[in-house]
Amino acid sequence: MPILNYSTTVAAEKTATEVQAILGKGGASRIQSDWEQGRIVGISFEVETEFGLRGFMMPVRTAGVLAALEADPKVPASKSTPEQAERVAWRIAKDWLEAQIALIDAGLATIDEVMMPYMLDNSGRTVFEGYRASQLAITDGGGES
Repeated sequence: MPILNYSTTVAAEKTATEVQAILGKGGASRIQSDWEQGRIVGISFEVETEFGLRGFMMPVRTAGVLAALEADPKVPASKSTPEQAERVAWRIAKDWLEAQIALIDAGLATIDEVMMPYMLDNSGRTVFEGYRASQLAITDGGGES
């Protein structure tokens, strides 16, 4: 089975707008698009949690999607482009976010629980980035065990 949404024609910017609407309905505030070199690469937002206002940064990385499109023999070469990877990555992120909001709406989780990897610490780094740095330090022998 090919990668999810591999045939989408929806522009990344349109999907990012849909993501912002989903986040807004989910209780987020101060939602902004993150851009690099004229391409939309993520969404940053704030949410009031039981522990106060928390910032989140959800990147949408396209390199892995492009590699998956290129590696899948069921995906036509015309769909294995950086532009298509960007569209697909955003659609997958939107679908994932909709599933997370469904968990929240059903009382199965809180927004800070499902979005924890993307939560920003006081230095502006995501929880995942902090975790990854600590694991690399341990692997490189620079951390304590």
